Amino acid sequence: MFHRLALPIAVLATLPVAAKDAGGILEVFQNHCVQCHGQDGKVKGKVNLLAVDHLDTLGKDAELLTKIIDAIDFEEMPPEDEPQLNPGQRERFLRDLEALLDRSLGDRKTYPLTPIRRMNRFQYDNAVVDLFELNRVVFSLPERMMRGHGNYFRPETGQMAATVSVGSRPLGKSQMIEPRLAGVAPFPQDLRAEHGFDNRGDHLSLSPLLMESFLKLGQSVVASHDFSPRNVGIWQWFFAPPPAGEDTRPAVRSRLERFLTRAFRRPATPELLDRYAGFVDRRIADGVPYTEAMKEAAAAAISSPRFLYLYDGSHAEDGASPVTGVELASRLSFFLWGSIPDEELLDLAIAGDLSEPAVVEAQLARMLRDRKLKRFCDSFPSQWLQLERIISSTPNREKFPAFYFSKYRTSMHMMLEPLLIFETVLIENRAITQLIDSDFTYRSARLQSTYKELTAGGETSKGGGGVTAIKFNRLPVTDRRSGGVITNAAVMTMTSGPERSKPITRGAWIAGVIFNNPPEPPPADVPPLDEKPGAGEENLTLRERLSAHRERADCRGCHEQIDPLGFALENYDAVGNWRRQYDNGRAVDVAGTLFRKHRFGNVVEFKEAILAEKDRFTRALAGHLLSFALARDLGPADQPALDEITRRTAADEYRMQDLLRHVVLSEPFHTKSNPRTGSSGSTP
Repeated sequence: MFHRLALPIAVLATLPVAAKDAGGILEVFQNHCVQCHGQDGKVKGKVNLLAVDHLDTLGKDAELLTKIIDAIDFEEMPPEDEPQLNPGQRERFLRDLEALLDRSLGDRKTYPLTPIRRMNRFQYDNAVVDLFELNRVVFSLPERMMRGHGNYFRPETGQMAATVSVGSRPLGKSQMIEPRLAGVAPFPQDLRAEHGFDNRGDHLSLSPLLMESFLKLGQSVVASHDFSPRNVGIWQWFFAPPPAGEDTRPAVRSRLERFLTRAFRRPATPELLDRYAGFVDRRIADGVPYTEAMKEAAAAAISSPRFLYLYDGSHAEDGASPVTGVELASRLSFFLWGSIPDEELLDLAIAGDLSEPAVVEAQLARMLRDRKLKRFCDSFPSQWLQLERIISSTPNREKFPAFYFSKYRTSMHMMLEPLLIFETVLIENRAITQLIDSDFTYRSARLQSTYKELTAGGETSKGGGGVTAIKFNRLPVTDRRSGGVITNAAVMTMTSGPERSKPITRGAWIAGVIFNNPPEPPPADVPPLDEKPGAGEENLTLRERLSAHRERADCRGCHEQIDPLGFALENYDAVGNWRRQYDNGRAVDVAGTLFRKHRFGNVVEFKEAILAEKDRFTRALAGHLLSFALARDLGPADQPALDEITRRTAADEYRMQDLLRHVVLSEPFHTKSNPRTGSSGSTP
């Protein structure tokens, strides 16, 4: 919410919400809102403002307040055909609403509860690799859309390589060459949240049947033929037997204490140690070799809910309280490394040192230089950009023959370009505005040729047309119709149908991904537009064909929001190629207005309009990052923190690593809610 950045939170908190202000809010409702939200039985969007007859009524509903603020801020309300607020009225109205929201939240915010959840497959793989210090993966993960070759990813250098060799995930050829543990049982299938990330608690439970599956999985890991001294880094200090003739019990207990503390991300209690050490001692007494007994204990540990579950400990008081050091360490490591904390981070947490912001900042800087940061790049950007959608994109082969080569698709190259742009912005700590309008890109020779008119400057390496290891070269972007993730061929293709571009789908993607303001689903009785023009529509533009959807009153509001965003990209066809006219010869019309105030006539002006709202984009990306980090939806209590993150990031010239730093230092990142009261304030 860009407007909120004009005033510090402390100032907002002290603004008086007097009776005249309350009257002003209610007066705006009466003059501009109740006609559609309460009057004559009309309750659009399930928001009845006619029932709001007093300031206290509105102040008690933080979710409704947040919804109203967003609608006004994004210029969604009032609708275009209703009496409008002038700029001064809108600003005063927003300021009064925000002051009321700040007062309603109070000093002790109750954040949405992060549910107890189990690791997903990506996290489990990383955690097992790190715990045992394996030199290979457990699974070949389809979640990882891009596989690096040649160790190009070196964040410690602060510089991305000029040429990178990467593999593409689809069709599996690149997966066959990745070293992994042989004979490991399959991982129980995860579900993806419909509009979120794959680490959400409500999609990652642990039933008795799954518990049995995880036990078999843990046993298969340590039983793998590849689970050997050559491949297991902790073998010598954990699995190797003590010298012959030495009492094994002290070694068992001390080794298990170190191992279990790391596996369970908190100090191993004496009772826990007694159970595990007693089990190993009994197995050795029964004649089981030391190494095998320790393997059995390790298998039990990685099958335990203490390992599989990610959770915050309970606390006595209602409402919110600070996370403990070990909880903060886990939040940091699963956010940036997709895995358990390393020993340095965990030792600092146990010692209580993570309560110092300077220590947290130092650890964050270390983690951003570690090559395990690749896991963040393997998970967040592809989910944020929804790139998995391109896997199922199937443009018409007759209409777009160049999209297909051999038995593969150009989308296998397309999907890698935005991921490499993201990695570069992160590693080089560039401004996040480069994600919108970059002055560089990475392309393979094949991908460069598919862009036709929009080829980037410079030369690409010859060849590189396979799927196992594709060479991508860093190229300068001088034509601003290209560059960034918005006009990327992958995004253009995955937001199109087999025959044509889909401006409504593209607009919804921009609204949800770039501005974190996804539209409501369309009414169930609204039929989709046919892929091909119907009878009498052959000479119409897409804008003309879609005009009927805007005529419905229950569709108009969303179309006013997303249509300008989608039609701004109409110069790109269904596979991202530049065009000036449709197949019927009609000229493409991309003109529109962003948030009813930034007029644009072409895609470069559209990018400039978005950059004019760069604080809004920063806040949106901060919201995506914070939601991903905390594995939950954000609620009203999180909104002031997003404003603060945005202000601080703007002061740091919008640099990516600084944005991550402010997310990590934010109040929600350091706060947990009591499970008995933490459900309030969540966003459905």
